[in-house]
Amino acid sequence: MEENRKQRGHLKAPGNWINDPNGFIYYGGKYHLFYQYFPYAPVWGTMHWGHAVSDDLVNWEHVGVSLFPTKYGDQNGCFSGSAVEDNGKMALFYTGVHYLETDPENIHQNIHDRFEACQMMIVSEDGMHFDNFNGKKVIIPTIQDKSIGNRADTRDPKVWKGRDGWYMVLGSRSENGRGKILFYRSDDLVNWSYVNDVSKGDGWGWMWECPDYFETEGGQVLVFSPMRFLQDGKWEENQAICMTVEFKEDGCEMDLPDRYQYLDYGLDLYAPQSTTDKDGRRVLTAWLRMPETVEEEGKTPWRGMFCLPRVVEAKNGHVYFRVHPNVKKLYSRQIMDVKEAGGKGYRVSLLLEEGGYMDVGGYRVFRRGNRICTDRTGVFCEGDDYRMTFETPAIQEGYRLELYVDEHMVEVYVNDGEYVVSNAVYGMADELSVCGGREVKLFGMED
Repeated sequence: MEENRKQRGHLKAPGNWINDPNGFIYYGGKYHLFYQYFPYAPVWGTMHWGHAVSDDLVNWEHVGVSLFPTKYGDQNGCFSGSAVEDNGKMALFYTGVHYLETDPENIHQNIHDRFEACQMMIVSEDGMHFDNFNGKKVIIPTIQDKSIGNRADTRDPKVWKGRDGWYMVLGSRSENGRGKILFYRSDDLVNWSYVNDVSKGDGWGWMWECPDYFETEGGQVLVFSPMRFLQDGKWEENQAICMTVEFKEDGCEMDLPDRYQYLDYGLDLYAPQSTTDKDGRRVLTAWLRMPETVEEEGKTPWRGMFCLPRVVEAKNGHVYFRVHPNVKKLYSRQIMDVKEAGGKGYRVSLLLEEGGYMDVGGYRVFRRGNRICTDRTGVFCEGDDYRMTFETPAIQEGYRLELYVDEHMVEVYVNDGEYVVSNAVYGMADELSVCGGREVKLFGMED
C-alpha cells in the first residue's frame, strides 16, 4: 500500500477499510489522526487503529498501525476513542470489545450480538510508538449496572481537561431502548468515577455513538451519532447530529434542546471527532461512508475516507462548519478549466441565483427557493436503498457556495458553513457547467 501512503486534500484509506476518525490531536508540532482500520480487506472487521500525521491538516502521511488487539478486553477489536496530552505524553482512550460468541465462519464477526465492551487506555512517550503488549490498562470495566449503561453498547470515550480534573463522555443506551451519554471524571486519567447521564425522549435513536462535547466562543456544542435515527429504510439510518447545549461541569449536568442540526445535510458523514488546531480553533473531521469499494489498477482496493477539516463555531444557537484556512490555501491556484486541476481535485466559488444549477461531472447542485439542493443520481450506486437527493434547511445568509470536488467526494459549503452538503460519488466526469451562477471562480491545488 506504499502508493497510498502520502495524500493531499481528502485523507483516504491507505488500502482496505477505514471508518471512524479517532485520537484527533495536535501534539508535538504535528496533527495526529488515528482511525478505525481493518487492514486485511475492504470490509468491516476486527478493528485496529491506523495512524496518519500532518504538519498542516491537508498534507498527510499514513504511518502504519498504532493499536491492535492483544488483551482479553480488546481481543476482538480496538474500537473508537480519543487522545489527550498529559505531561508531554500522548494518552489514547478507546473501547475494547470481546466477543462472547464468535462466528465460526468469520472470526472477525460475532453472532447474536453477544459481546461486551470496556474502556481502555495506552500511553505513548512520543505519539508514534505504542506498546500494545505491555502498555494497555482497563480504566472502566464492562458496565454491570443496567441503570447506568449497557454492558455491550457503551463505547467511544472522548476525554478532555476541565477546570478541576479530566472528564470523559461515552455513548450508551438505556434499558428502555433510548440512546444516552454517560459522564465520568478523573484526577489522573487512570481512575474514573461515574458522575451522570443525559438522554432525550423517543425518536432520538436507540444508541448514541461517538459523542463529542466542546466549547467555542459562541457557546457549548454537543455532537453525537444516534443509531437508527432516520427510520425510513434507506442507507444509512444512523446519522450524526449537533446542537448547542448548556453544560455544568459540577455534576456533569447538561441541558439538551429539542432543536438539532445534522452535522452535514448530505447524510453520508458519520462519527465526527474534533480537536483544537495549533491556533486554538476547534476543528472537526468525519468519516464518509462509501457503499462500494474503489478498485484502481495497480493499487490496493480501498473503502472509506474523511471530509476536509472544518472549523466549528456557534452563533445564536446555530452551529457553523467553516472551511479550514489551510484547505483554502491548498486549493488556491486559479484555473480556467477543471481539467487543469489534473485529477487532483478542485474548488469552485460562486453566487447561485434562483433557479440556477451546476453540473459537476454528473453531480448536480441547484437552488430551489431558499434552499440548496444536490442530486447524485448520475454518479452513485443504483438501487432504491440509497438516498439520491438532498437539501439544506431554509438558509438565511445569502447564496454563496464553495464546492470542494474530489473524485469520490463533493463538499458543498453554503455561506461559509451555515450549512454543508457532502456526498460520496462514483464515476464523475472531469467536467463542469454552470447556469445561473455569478462570480464563478475555479481553483486547483497549489503546486
